[in-house]
Amino acid sequence: MPETPVTTPAARITVVIPTYNEARNLPRVIAGVREACPEAQILVVDDASPDGTGELAEQIAAADGAVQVLHRQAKEGLGPAYLAGFARALQDGADTVVQMDADLSHRPCQLPRLLDGLAGGADLVLGSRWIPGGAVHDWALHRRLLSRFANLYAAFLLRLPVRDATSGFRAWRAGALSNLPLAEVASAGYCFQVDMVSRAVRAGQRVSEVPIDFDERRAGCSKMSLQIVGEALLRVTLWGIKGLFHRAAA
Repeated sequence: MPETPVTTPAARITVVIPTYNEARNLPRVIAGVREACPEAQILVVDDASPDGTGELAEQIAAADGAVQVLHRQAKEGLGPAYLAGFARALQDGADTVVQMDADLSHRPCQLPRLLDGLAGGADLVLGSRWIPGGAVHDWALHRRLLSRFANLYAAFLLRLPVRDATSGFRAWRAGALSNLPLAEVASAGYCFQVDMVSRAVRAGQRVSEVPIDFDERRAGCSKMSLQIVGEALLRVTLWGIKGLFHRAAA
């Protein structure tokens, strides 16, 4: 059952959706966001998808003034795509910046939960699969275990007070996002999500979690790979060691 749509005309909300070969999912994602949050602007960041996702996004944007498309020249990873989207959203005057996957793993109808979290005083709200009320649907056991391990590992090494630092469904207060040193962020894969949470926590920002349902994609191929997992494990380990030395020297 759809949740109550958010109507906040005084706030400019931009939902950033990075895409690569998501032509089969994109129309439904955009329609869902428009229904859940009619006042939101949607920014599709396409990394030159060979399946025509970028062209499809332009067609949707031509018919809907709330949709914009940012074309990038090549597939460079999730992190660079989001950073480009953040820069555009902040430049255009967004008050709230939402991150959301294009594969329908995040339910657009649950977007109001994240926005309510910001309204409650948080700087960053994570849509969490691993707090009471959160759920993962149609995942094999090994994927559940991998996600739980990754989050526990990151939380322990980086001292993160959250249960789902890898979640890609999140909302930022624009002022908090713009105060982070985004030019220093070099994470390309899914460890980008952990990197951003860690930076927010170290900056003293208020980070909260709300429960969400996470669904397995129904169309298209997952972007997860051993290379991405390896990058995340290596970077989180190095960040943890670096933090340990900093604390020892303090």
